Amino acid sequence: MTPSYYKHHLFFCLNQRANNEACCAQHDAQAAFDHCKARVKAAGLAGPGGVRVNKAGCLDRCAGGPVAVVYPEAVWYTFVDQADIDEIVESHLKNGQVVERLLLPPGVGR
Repeated sequence: MTPSYYKHHLFFCLNQRANNEACCAQHDAQAAFDHCKARVKAAGLAGPGGVRVNKAGCLDRCAGGPVAVVYPEAVWYTFVDQADIDEIVESHLKNGQVVERLLLPPGVGR
């Protein structure tokens, strides 16, 4: 099997819905994305063979928002603040340990 271009690929839902429908943008997902991208870069994890942090449109798990997903493991997270993002970066992206307390429950959808 060919190694992946990135060890981890992290997608943040930044979707904004009309009419005040539940969405990740209501939870300041953009600030979390910006913070995560800066932390990954500062930790020297960014780039080929490392971590890529990307914006995403709707990931269709709005009820659990804000959400982010790490591939290739397909680990879904919800988060509250920058400390949660720091823990995901340090624990999962740097050390390969899933942050159990931040896992999005499997049945949470839109």
